[in-house]
Amino acid sequence: MDIQALRKAHPEHWMRAAAIRTLTLDAVAAANSGHSGMPMGMADVATVLFEKHLRFDPKAPHWPDRDRFILSAGHGSMLIYALLHLTGYEQATLQQLKDFRQWGARTAGHPEYGHMDGVETTTGPLGQGIANSVGFAIAEEILRARYGSSVVNHHTYVIAGDGCLMEGISQEAIGLAGMQELGHLICFFDNNNITIDGPVALADITNQSARFVASGWHVIDIDGHDPDAIDAAITAAKADPRPSMINCKTHIALGHAAQDTSKGHGALTDADQLQAAKDTYGWTYGPFEVPADVKSQWEAMGKRGAAAHADWHTRFAKLSSAKQDEFNRALALDAPKKLSATIKAFKKQVSDAGAKMATRSSSEKVLEVINPIMQETVGGSADLTGSNNTKTSDLGVFSPDNRAGRYIHYGIREHGMAAAMNGMVLHGGIRPYSGTFMCFTDYARGAMRLSALMEIPTVYVMTHDSIGLGEDGPTHQPVEHLAILRATPNTHVFRPADTVEVAEAWELAFTSKTTPSVMCLSRQGLPLVRTEHKTKNMTAQGAYVLADAENGKRQAILMATGSEVSVAMAARDILEAEGIGTRVVSMPCWELFEAQEESIRKRVLPGGPVRVAIEAGVRLGWDKWLLGERGRESKAGFVGMDSFGASAPAPILFEKFGITAEATAQKVRDLLA
Repeated sequence: MDIQALRKAHPEHWMRAAAIRTLTLDAVAAANSGHSGMPMGMADVATVLFEKHLRFDPKAPHWPDRDRFILSAGHGSMLIYALLHLTGYEQATLQQLKDFRQWGARTAGHPEYGHMDGVETTTGPLGQGIANSVGFAIAEEILRARYGSSVVNHHTYVIAGDGCLMEGISQEAIGLAGMQELGHLICFFDNNNITIDGPVALADITNQSARFVASGWHVIDIDGHDPDAIDAAITAAKADPRPSMINCKTHIALGHAAQDTSKGHGALTDADQLQAAKDTYGWTYGPFEVPADVKSQWEAMGKRGAAAHADWHTRFAKLSSAKQDEFNRALALDAPKKLSATIKAFKKQVSDAGAKMATRSSSEKVLEVINPIMQETVGGSADLTGSNNTKTSDLGVFSPDNRAGRYIHYGIREHGMAAAMNGMVLHGGIRPYSGTFMCFTDYARGAMRLSALMEIPTVYVMTHDSIGLGEDGPTHQPVEHLAILRATPNTHVFRPADTVEVAEAWELAFTSKTTPSVMCLSRQGLPLVRTEHKTKNMTAQGAYVLADAENGKRQAILMATGSEVSVAMAARDILEAEGIGTRVVSMPCWELFEAQEESIRKRVLPGGPVRVAIEAGVRLGWDKWLLGERGRESKAGFVGMDSFGASAPAPILFEKFGITAEATAQKVRDLLA
């Protein structure tokens, strides 16, 4: 690589890009930790993008019509931190760069959403960022169709490396993007041919350009260090109606002794080699020092966006006041005022009707009344629309021919679907929900974890939530999944017992702003257990007394979720007939119950009576309520699963695995004895 020729051909560009490279070297050296090579290799691409194409305003980082810049290769976080600092983002101070990867710093080891303005999504788990970017692009298309191109008309740019493209989620994402013809999505492939273990060829020989072409993308192959070629490629990409991949042939750790080696991927901290690299760049300044002329050129890029931002406000003001209010409400994640009254009216209707229904079907009925008043909702399914019941009559299907559609056929792409939904929430103005079978949370897990980590209210509809799905057998019967989901911080896991609880759970999911929700819904029909109408959202308490002892002293408390609440109610009938006073506690959301004041929890779960938990899953987690909260081991029992399921009709499975009213009653008798 002829560095001197690059410097000579584009001297001003070279110095601007060198500022990224040297800040990266200095920050990683100061932290003695980090990934130097990718920011050094992609500095030329980032410089051209920010200088000539990206629409952004550092003084208004959340301007709705800004272009989005996503660093899917999140290990190269110093690239984005350097860019934000150089262009004038207030939070990206020089001190933050000096504190890279340190306690309390906004400059985390991988970019984290919410830590620093200008970071659009948390990346680091490879492939997530490129899959998020598909969601960003879908959201932009839907909102443009709704509000017009004068208000919504921007691009999403994403940098992905070999690691992102090796992860399976990337194929799910690019396949969906190509099929949907997301022309405002542009991906830069940092094609440096190096992974941690060594050359890419150790593990992969995929022709990535051909792969993207096969998935319906527009592809351009360029020298990733030639600013003219980079500029021309971005211009061509913006003009093409397909999503574009720009294959940037780059050199990792450009200009350093570790260039083009696996060593260049990681922390380059040797002082002599660092200085030699700076000498090669023609950089004569000290650590973290950027000369005034170079810094002013970068700051001019940041200031350029102010005019575009102001023009946007002028165009936005031309919308009707109702449209403006709707746009702002959806961006703020505020539910419409009608939502509460709509849910209350629905609950009253359901309580009066008293129909038996699978909670997946209950969910569809709830969405039928919510979706018309919440135009920001976007539903979907991973090729299980008829099973997940996520499509309502008013949505229409999102496609290249119908950008106003609000239902997405994701295909068999659970992981990509989940990550795309995260991208939609992060873009703003959209409330996505989508479904698959609950056992396939295993496939969506990476994105679900990031929803919780980023504190965003993505909604996951997981049907067929237990052995109650029946004949499909143990491959499809989730027994450990509730425990896994409940173990995840900042996640609301709802397992409603009937249609009323389903309605309450949806109201909570669509009013949450910082917590994702998982709707765990049954395939089999469930009787209505909330037969007495209450305007209060009881699910918001997490757990509540559904029925109390009526025949003598309270001797037992039965705790259950979902389909097993009706089992608990039937067991209560047996016990009450025997003179054993029994309380039933429905626990649709443990996390919300745990958040209640102790006085509330104590009223629901007082000390004294024996306790039995009933759930068609494993016991893990239940001891918090069986043994804690005034419980005792000698007075606690569990009715549920300690193995995988089997293939048979649901009633037979519940009988064979002992999840019945009689088995529950016998457990209580044994504990009392």
